Amino acid sequence: MQIMTIKFEYFYTAMRGQQVRFVVLLGAISIIGILTVQSYFLFKSWNIKEKQLTQSVVIALKSVAEKISRLNQTSLPYGNPVRQITSNYFVVDVNCVIDANVLEYYLKSEFEKLNIRTDYEYAIYDCHTDRMVYGDYISASGTGDKPRLGNNLPKYNEYLYYFGIRFPGLRNTIAGDMTLLFFFSAILVISIVFFVYAIFVILKQKRLSELQRDFINNMTHEFKTPISTINISANVITQPDILSDPQRLFKYGTFIRQENQRLNLLVEKVLQIARIEKGRVQLKMERIDLNSLIGTIADNFQTNLRPGDKIELSLSPEVGQVSADMVHITNIFHNLIDNALKYAGDAPKIRIETRKNQDDVLILFSDNGPGIEPRYHKRIFQKFFRVPSGNIHDVKGFGLGLYYVKIICRAHKWDIRIDGKTKTGSTFIIEIPAK
Repeated sequence: MQIMTIKFEYFYTAMRGQQVRFVVLLGAISIIGILTVQSYFLFKSWNIKEKQLTQSVVIALKSVAEKISRLNQTSLPYGNPVRQITSNYFVVDVNCVIDANVLEYYLKSEFEKLNIRTDYEYAIYDCHTDRMVYGDYISASGTGDKPRLGNNLPKYNEYLYYFGIRFPGLRNTIAGDMTLLFFFSAILVISIVFFVYAIFVILKQKRLSELQRDFINNMTHEFKTPISTINISANVITQPDILSDPQRLFKYGTFIRQENQRLNLLVEKVLQIARIEKGRVQLKMERIDLNSLIGTIADNFQTNLRPGDKIELSLSPEVGQVSADMVHITNIFHNLIDNALKYAGDAPKIRIETRKNQDDVLILFSDNGPGIEPRYHKRIFQKFFRVPSGNIHDVKGFGLGLYYVKIICRAHKWDIRIDGKTKTGSTFIIEIPAK
């Protein structure tokens, strides 16, 4: 029954994960589609505005050429006298001598008639000197400040009597006409950014929810064993005939004491993490002989090792003393050795090494286990995270051990990392910088 329940929960979790991935995929496709359509719409609108403004300029310039031709009683050349050289530069063939004052008057009147409000500069070709004679810079705002571009407008070899006109702010004028469209596009982009941010928040909350659910499940299993043992032992020692068997009474009383200590350790572990998260890490720094402490902790583990288990030490005498909190540094080493023994599989071999790296001190904890995949290296120090093992739950834990180690190392201003170069097993490295 319990196996069926576990399989159902696993199947339900997998289905929910697929639904979330499907929603995220649809959201991503929608965002890409919206941005593509909006970009295309902006591009088309820009082209339309540019084409409309260019056509208005051509109509105005053609009207100017016709008025100058009538004024000088000459005829315009065959076809359209206006030639667009670049996106913002036009030349106009008038087939007669041009008066600058008359040209400027006609330009202003025609542009005003067609509501063309943009800066422009004009120049008239002088056939005697074979150069463009600079006319003036006309500001659409009508201010007295007239920036001089300084460079002569380029000549056009196909015409003899013509003037050139350039619109340096043509793109700005088009952009100004599309201000409202840009404003709504900006609102759309901001909305999309918030939508993407919301998706990331949802995914993060989902991941945290899964981690917390696993933590609660693991905690439930961890507490269930000692509680069951205490319950059974309590039932035994409450039997009337137990007083006649002192050895049996002592045995079950010992079980209750041991399991009670185990429960206290589990509760203290959770409360310790809660205190750490509230910023209540208080370090009592003292000088500690590092090699001596590691040797003592290793000896404590040696007494409980199974046949075939092994802990090797390679301690450099150059290490000497370090400044640390005795309680927390002991817990760090205990957690790392305990993890190595639990996850290394059958006949684990643990190697603890200390060495000097210039002035820094390195402590290495290596095991011969299956190792940790590189994709999990950055996550193993996160709260509640445990390396996935499918439906196998033979190793219990809260996923708090390495998180605690990381927090305490950070409080000591030490660095802890997993060596990503090892091909077999895992190697955790603590680097203690020189003071």
